[in-house]
Amino acid sequence: MLRRLEPVAEAFKFCIIDAPPQRSQICLTAIGAADTVIVPAEASVKGYGSLVRTLDLLNSMRDVKATNATVLGVLPFRDRWIGNTQTLESRLAVEGMKDEVENELILPSIRESEQYKKAINKRQTLSELGHPDLEYPFEILLAKIESLLQQKVQ
Repeated sequence: MLRRLEPVAEAFKFCIIDAPPQRSQICLTAIGAADTVIVPAEASVKGYGSLVRTLDLLNSMRDVKATNATVLGVLPFRDRWIGNTQTLESRLAVEGMKDEVENELILPSIRESEQYKKAINKRQTLSELGHPDLEYPFEILLAKIESLLQQKVQ
């Protein structure tokens, strides 16, 4: 895929490919073509295991020179909170993720909330629905992507 993208690479500042969370051919191809990856991982035991398998896959692909991709960040999602308290499962999962990658690679987690679905269905932003705090993980992710773009320009 990387070779196939070379003729159009200059036409885009960046391209986001949302690959399925499995070792399918499309996932392997997307990682092979990537300069940088963002790894979404559910804030659960299952998500932690998925992150470990994804990092192993990425390292294996690097070992055989199938990719040069680096990890821009790990994005925990479905982070469960009860009021102002993170559930034990979510907290332990995110802590485990921090043990797998450098702490600064862990992005602010996306909390489990019906407000995301509501925003999509109403075609409104979270701020417009009165929940600007839920936009924070996306603001940080966007800032990381913008910083990456600035580095590539220099």
